[in-house]
Amino acid sequence: MTTTRPYRLIISGGGTGGHIFPALAIANTFKERHPDAEILFVGAKGKMEMTRVPDAGYKIVGLWISGLQRKLTFSILLFPLKLILSYFNARSIVKEFKPDVVIGTGGYASGPIMLAATKYKVPSLIQEQNSYAGLTNTRVADKVQRVCVAYSGMEKYFPKDKVVITGNPVRKDILDLDAKRELGLNVYGFNGNEKTLLILGGSLGARTINESVVAGIDKLIDAQVQVIWQTGKMYFETVKEQVAGKDLRKIRIHDFIKQMDMAYACADVVIARAGALSISELCLAKSPSILVPSPNVAEDHQTKNALALVNEDAAVMIKDGDAKKNLVNDALTLLYDAPQCKKLSDNISKLGKPNAAVEIVEEIEKLIARNK
Repeated sequence: MTTTRPYRLIISGGGTGGHIFPALAIANTFKERHPDAEILFVGAKGKMEMTRVPDAGYKIVGLWISGLQRKLTFSILLFPLKLILSYFNARSIVKEFKPDVVIGTGGYASGPIMLAATKYKVPSLIQEQNSYAGLTNTRVADKVQRVCVAYSGMEKYFPKDKVVITGNPVRKDILDLDAKRELGLNVYGFNGNEKTLLILGGSLGARTINESVVAGIDKLIDAQVQVIWQTGKMYFETVKEQVAGKDLRKIRIHDFIKQMDMAYACADVVIARAGALSISELCLAKSPSILVPSPNVAEDHQTKNALALVNEDAAVMIKDGDAKKNLVNDALTLLYDAPQCKKLSDNISKLGKPNAAVEIVEEIEKLIARNK
């Protein structure tokens, strides 16, 4: 009598929440369908995935790999060595773990592990979150079997016959937030009769957003607005120093928000960057949003992401250079404009793709079946 061993997946993605959280969403959805599946994550040593992934209950191993810096430093001289060692380490991981499929969601470690998968002819899939494809994904696209994307027109980066439009996978806990509103208010000790503003700068933080909120903190306090503020770990201590001595009884400041569903659930308005993952979450959370696109990204793709919503009357956009002057004032105006909030919420909800993770898992299952 023979027994079929559980499916085994290697998933690699990291550096930012935009790579990590889609990877976790894929893993969680696959485990729901295949509870006995064995899933191993591969990340970059010292990066945030090395803590976020274990926090989510998965094992992760780290590669000694980093990005290619533009400045001439000792780190850039080490880059070729890191790349070579990471590739051979990745080969060892693939050979030992014997995965059925390897999945990459972008980030430094994703490249070596995807190349190692193709070396051993393991079926592989990449998931691209942005409308402007990342360097790692474009480099390995010709070697993988499937490319799952969130935007149309991605054939300019990837082989057309490999591209499947699925949307971006996000955490399932941000669905059906209406039922969680009271719980969210209780988690933060907030009053349901007062307005709540959620401020996000992405998993690593956003300097402009933080500086704009610091500049307008007295206006938020005077307006008696309840605030949940994710500063990012890099800016957390600085922000605390800058607002020390202020009346912060209604302001909750965090370096990172783990219970994002609770934050979304009690927020009346959200301030955020316009990264692909943020956009996808806001659509599913149906959040009236003010987007401040980062100008420090390839091809200014965050502005393109934001305009896609603005053109559908689904969000408000403020340019990075105008944020210090306008962000807090515009946020307060929107908070108390119920008809505008309802319009933005209704329109952004139409753009969500709640089944993205399921569709990606179905593509993974097809690769497994094809390789049997």
